[in-house]
Amino acid sequence: MKIPSFSAEKLAQLIGVASDIALLVDKDGAVVDVSVRKNELASMACQNWVGKPWVETVTTESIPKVKDLLTQSSDATELRWRHINHPSTQGEDVPIQYVSLAFAAEGRTLLLGRDLGAIAVLQRRLVETQQSMERDYLRLRHIEARYRILFDTSSDPVMVVDAVSQKVTEANVAALGLLKDHSKRLVGRDLLDCFDSQNQDEVQSLLRMAHATGRIEVCRVKLVGSEQDVTLTVTVFRQEGGAQFLVRFLQADLTGASPLDTDQGLFAEAMQRSPDGFVLTDKNGQIRSVNTEFMSMVGATAQSQIQGQTLDQWLVRGGVDWGVLSTNLRQQSSVKAFATDISNMSGLNLAVEISAVAIADKSQMFAFFIRDMTRRRQQETPASSGMAGSVAELAHLVGRMPMKDIVNETTEMIERMCIQSALELTHNNRASAAEMLGLSRQSLYVKLRRFGIIDETEAE
Repeated sequence: MKIPSFSAEKLAQLIGVASDIALLVDKDGAVVDVSVRKNELASMACQNWVGKPWVETVTTESIPKVKDLLTQSSDATELRWRHINHPSTQGEDVPIQYVSLAFAAEGRTLLLGRDLGAIAVLQRRLVETQQSMERDYLRLRHIEARYRILFDTSSDPVMVVDAVSQKVTEANVAALGLLKDHSKRLVGRDLLDCFDSQNQDEVQSLLRMAHATGRIEVCRVKLVGSEQDVTLTVTVFRQEGGAQFLVRFLQADLTGASPLDTDQGLFAEAMQRSPDGFVLTDKNGQIRSVNTEFMSMVGATAQSQIQGQTLDQWLVRGGVDWGVLSTNLRQQSSVKAFATDISNMSGLNLAVEISAVAIADKSQMFAFFIRDMTRRRQQETPASSGMAGSVAELAHLVGRMPMKDIVNETTEMIERMCIQSALELTHNNRASAAEMLGLSRQSLYVKLRRFGIIDETEAE
């Protein structure tokens, strides 16, 4: 390219535009002049380089490159860019790419530099991102390896089924042994083909229910070509490819388990399907497990909404009822027909009857059987027969006694009935009865003596 001649001012302007930093160095390697275009390079204090050897302004590993640039011949046909690092007052080195132009007649060398800071930042981020991806990939490989070991070594037959096509995508060794078919492979097979034709509709319904509710669903079915019933559990989980079913066959049905083990599995299924609510708690009332009926009572759609809460949160009388129930369970190991109300998620109260038993275990557990009494109570007459008789007796007193005396008699009758009902509800626990009635224990004992329910000599 033929370049026209231009003035020194034009040359300086061209150098300033074409480079981020320009240095003029004498034959001894000392900096004669410095021109900096980018403000980002101010951290190097370039103006202080004037009069100093240029080699003193670079890092140790860049010294050989500096000497190479300064010794380049003036008639060199190919110019080479060299990466030089300068120390910075901010801690990190500043990378600059230099090219040198030697002027032999003047005994000076012109160095033009381009700032590589932005490129260095991008390279550093790229390296950090790559390292992070490698760590994540390694972690996922470890997780996958652990999953594969657990999946393949599980004694229970387990399969993973695609929720859309309902075809088996994975099966462990136990499942392959259980459902072996020499005519076709298990992976890729339609799940319904694994079951007796009479149970396929039930399995299909089970899959729909598990997909809709997200809960673990259980049923008893027969495998194809087998007369033995097995317990099938299905739960849904999600992956990148969409919803998947985890299908498991209970091992107790498949290994010749004892009748006791089989009965326990049937018992657990019966409790889950019981028409009465069932709640299992620890000794502090924290809920560990519930059945479908109790979830229906309180309006919950999943066990996770209830597990971890305390039972008294669902009782209308809260701590009072829990105190009565827990005290009797600790002292007598069982409670029968305890009438109370529970509150559901909508804020409505439900009349129930609770029976409970304490389970003798290392960690004491309580099992509660909760029966919905709403319909039965609605069918009952508003007043008990005792009350009706008392009202009839009061009607005969009109005209024989002043109204003031009749009112006093009525008040005493109601007080007696309330106290007797509270004692029945609390199984004669007087402290709980006093709390239920809103009385102090001393006031309750005074009324008990007045109505002749306890002897005058009985201590409080």
